[in-house]
Amino acid sequence: MKFLEYTPLDRVNDFLNHLNLGERTIKGCLEAHSCKHTRTDKRLSLSLEHEILDYLGKSLDNDSSPAEFLLSRSSRKTLIYLVLALYHIYPDYDFSAVKAHEFFTEETWDSFKQIFDTYMFEASKEWSDVNGDSSLVETLYKALDEVVKISECEIYSYNPDCDADPFLEKGAIWSFSFFFYNRKQKRVVSCRFSCLSNLVTDGFLLDNSSYEDDGEIFDDMDI
Repeated sequence: MKFLEYTPLDRVNDFLNHLNLGERTIKGCLEAHSCKHTRTDKRLSLSLEHEILDYLGKSLDNDSSPAEFLLSRSSRKTLIYLVLALYHIYPDYDFSAVKAHEFFTEETWDSFKQIFDTYMFEASKEWSDVNGDSSLVETLYKALDEVVKISECEIYSYNPDCDADPFLEKGAIWSFSFFFYNRKQKRVVSCRFSCLSNLVTDGFLLDNSSYEDDGEIFDDMDI
């Protein structure tokens, strides 16, 4: 896969690059990738395909029902593109295609917008104060639409468990990730957003034992 540079995405990335809101910092990153395979992608794609087929074979041997999504070659291809995108974002992390399948959920723009509006409320307010033009989510929509044509996209959220989440950072209060895949254009855009506690990341909380409850520092924070 090849990283693609787009000015509309850069505008949102520049704004969400460590947006300091006092006690916490909002971070966001949008990345576009072409699904055209590099030599490394071809080897990895083949390995992921074998992993999935091996899983399907074992499921059938054990008289258990494999995930219906994995039975379709087209769906397996989509999953492999999404996992390849994960590898390009975090090249040092070892992703399992079968495991990743459990963490991807197909979404709609409306479900994405609902999550975005809920978690990015403060960032959106800051955007309006600074820019005074269209809202942050409207700007994001226009940028994504220019790159991958949202009406043609399959949209997936990525919600791994803590042990398999490469996106978690020290001091993370929340995070969410979405992938916009345009099958016709063979293009994927990843959208990753997170909120970090500045109290933790600035090193003020060196000893958790000073708090009776690990969540005490977040009691006054709106999540």
